[in-house]
Amino acid sequence: MSKKESFIKGTLILAAAALVARVLGMVQRVPLEHIFGAVGNASFTIANNVYLLLLTVATAGIPSTLSKMVSERYALKRPGEAKRIYTAALIFAAVTGVIITALLYVLAPIYADAISSPEATPAIRALAPALLLFPTVAMMRGYFQGRNNMTAGGISQIAEQILRVAAAIGIAAVMLHAGYADKWVAAGASFGGVLGSIGAFGIMLYYAAKLRREDRRARLEDLSSGTKPVPLKRIYADIFKLSIPIVLSSLAIPAVYFIDGSIVKPMLNGSIGVDEATYLLGILGSRAQSIAGIPPILSIALSTSLIPIISGAFARKDMPYLQKQITLAMRISVLTGMPIVLILCTAAYSVNGLLYSSLDGSGIIALLTLGTIFQITMSTSSSILLGMGKPNLSMVHVLIGIAVKLAASFALAPLFGIYGIIAGTGLCFLVITLLNLRSLKRIVSFSILGGRWTGFLLTVAALAAIGYGLNQAGIQLVDVLPDRVAFFITCCMVGAAITALYPVMLIVLRVIRREELDSYPGAVRKVLRPLMRFAPAQRRSEG
Repeated sequence: MSKKESFIKGTLILAAAALVARVLGMVQRVPLEHIFGAVGNASFTIANNVYLLLLTVATAGIPSTLSKMVSERYALKRPGEAKRIYTAALIFAAVTGVIITALLYVLAPIYADAISSPEATPAIRALAPALLLFPTVAMMRGYFQGRNNMTAGGISQIAEQILRVAAAIGIAAVMLHAGYADKWVAAGASFGGVLGSIGAFGIMLYYAAKLRREDRRARLEDLSSGTKPVPLKRIYADIFKLSIPIVLSSLAIPAVYFIDGSIVKPMLNGSIGVDEATYLLGILGSRAQSIAGIPPILSIALSTSLIPIISGAFARKDMPYLQKQITLAMRISVLTGMPIVLILCTAAYSVNGLLYSSLDGSGIIALLTLGTIFQITMSTSSSILLGMGKPNLSMVHVLIGIAVKLAASFALAPLFGIYGIIAGTGLCFLVITLLNLRSLKRIVSFSILGGRWTGFLLTVAALAAIGYGLNQAGIQLVDVLPDRVAFFITCCMVGAAITALYPVMLIVLRVIRREELDSYPGAVRKVLRPLMRFAPAQRRSEG
């Protein structure tokens, strides 16, 4: 296998592992929403958002930087330097884990009181020990990536989520049965993250021992032996110089969700009361954020598979090919993300009724999910910038977007309540997307859909109307069938109609054309090729 093929395969392995892990992470929210009351849902949301933000700060960027540094040293046959860099990273991870865990545990009641949610303190503290191990796990994953072993990191991600989900649901169910208060049940569920971190660490230790045995057998020659060891100060300087922009550019989604968890109650308490604000925060975290995490999964995974190709084209200065691949990556992210957004938005009422304990918050789910189309374009365009070695640009754009999020939330919340806060989230992702695209176009000229936007928007408008109409018709079945059966049938109706009509309309309106099929990933080609019989016959040969 060539290096290019190996690199692409590795990227696909990581994307697949992230896909599975993300799905598992969302799956746990459904049973937990039924187990928790309003306080439990709000507490778990706050703890989870704090944890994800700190985890990003502690780990994002450094593993990929470590991967790059280790890969370079092994390419130069300097395994001794690579292992010294790895050791330095592990020391940093261990110290960081202890500090962040201690700070989170000590400051949990202060933060919880500040956001008018003192009941969230146990859940935050229960999750804090997970940060002891996760920085180390992240460094180990980065080292294995640098050694071109993506399987170890992928398996550890999946194992982590399986243990986390199973433990969270199991502990919460046992504590609920034992009669514990809602805030303690949420704390028990949060502790599932600690068990997940232990599982991930155990998997990485197994692969580390296996790799050491392979290294002993290989006896790779170290061309750096006899030279002065690289000072730790220089190693850390190199790591931070490369990783800090990546860390900050990775903060968009966890920072936005952290902001929402921190401001919903303080901003809404005065107008709707503490209990209602707590209830809405729980809906936002346990329902809306969970469902809104679905649309980006497929589109980001597909577009991520193109990032190594884009990176290689940029390194070769092959601008025509780079233009083609950036266009394709952005186009795939939009085209594959939109139908899922349409299904979940138009059927939000039925999805809510099918999965959760009440029908409250359907509008919150629909609006937050609608904004994920901009989250998809933001994530894809940010990945392209990172792949082209422009993390500083991505970092600045994320910081601007977060500032817009804060300003919009404070301006709109007094007028529209929680919907204003959610609108600020969508605006944040849109602003970051526009800034990313502007920077990319300064490097190479490209167009996502060009003159095809009209056909695309007509498709979206038509299917939104069809999906909403089918949802309104389907929910009438609650008069003759059990509620969840009626909601399930309605979801299937909306999903089937939009899934079937979407690609056909894109082809009929020439958003997708026969002559460009070969440029799409294989999975997309298999879906579209049989549908090309719907292409307008008189225009099939046009470019």
